Amino acid sequence: MTTLNILLALAVSFLTSFLSVPFIKNIAVKAGAIDYPKDGRRMHKKPIPRLGGLSIYYGFIVSLLCFGTLDKQLWGIIIGSLIIVVLGIVDDIKTLKAHPKFLVQLIAAAVPVFMGSRINFVSIPFVSNAANNIVFNDIISYLISILWIVGVTNAVNLIDGLDGLAAGISTIASASIFFIALLSGNAFVTTISIILVGACLGFLPYNLNPAKIFMGDTGATFLGYIMAVMSIQGMFKSYTVITFIAPVLILGLPIFDTSFAIIRRMAHHKPIMQADRGHLHHRLIDMGFNQKQTVAVLYTISALLGLSAIIMEGYDELTGILLLLSVIVFVTLAVIFAGNPTPDDLITTESAEGEKKQ
Repeated sequence: MTTLNILLALAVSFLTSFLSVPFIKNIAVKAGAIDYPKDGRRMHKKPIPRLGGLSIYYGFIVSLLCFGTLDKQLWGIIIGSLIIVVLGIVDDIKTLKAHPKFLVQLIAAAVPVFMGSRINFVSIPFVSNAANNIVFNDIISYLISILWIVGVTNAVNLIDGLDGLAAGISTIASASIFFIALLSGNAFVTTISIILVGACLGFLPYNLNPAKIFMGDTGATFLGYIMAVMSIQGMFKSYTVITFIAPVLILGLPIFDTSFAIIRRMAHHKPIMQADRGHLHHRLIDMGFNQKQTVAVLYTISALLGLSAIIMEGYDELTGILLLLSVIVFVTLAVIFAGNPTPDDLITTESAEGEKKQ
């Protein structure tokens, strides 16, 4: 992909996303897709339309059809992402229960997997010899790939709790994937990732604090889904020194926050799918940061994680590790000094839909 094509793909996705937001905002209002500040987890004070993620999807798909090569794998991504977006639209309007949502997510994840987007092997860290890496048989490959996609899809959804947070982190993560794909010469992922960067940037001006529209499940699950598939295509596909570590680092913030949420809820003997106010962004707010400061801190962490992955993948492993360790220390201190939520902080909701936005 030439530099000109990269810039054009970025521009088309950005402009399409940016220009479509006001139109989609009107649709959200008419459809009743409104997020009301009904509990303590939500940071906004007045009703705000969601469905904004539809503009991200629109910008992405228009640019992808213009600049992507429509082969079997790309069709798998397009079909699977359409399923995810339709599910998100229905959920933003109707509020679905967790189990049917999870089932549809499994189906959506299976589509690109069975059309070629699979984790066939995992490179052992710092062992570049292909003979020493772990190769999966077909069944294990399918299962791991589907679970990875569904896991990342929901992890990004769970961090969408402050104005501009999920969209900004997804922009940073997609940019990190773009640079790694560019370094490795993976034109397929280079195209998809730069298009996603543009689509997110087009939506961000409307979503930064104070937000005029939320992306809703439509956007958050779509972003998680696409980044999960891109990481399979880009960083689980070659025998390099740290192939396994790179996607985990790039998506480290949502993965950490989701893993910590599961452990926290189990420790309090609460259902894993039950929402609470113990996410990392809530803890930073409780430490005294305002919304803009909290988002800036989490952007910085995400950028450092992405930079660590890029350095380790393409340049110097030791520098990347030292940078990573500094991020880990910072996040650990934030979690410790913010304190643990009490059982009273756990908010009872019917299902994972309680995790929904702000």
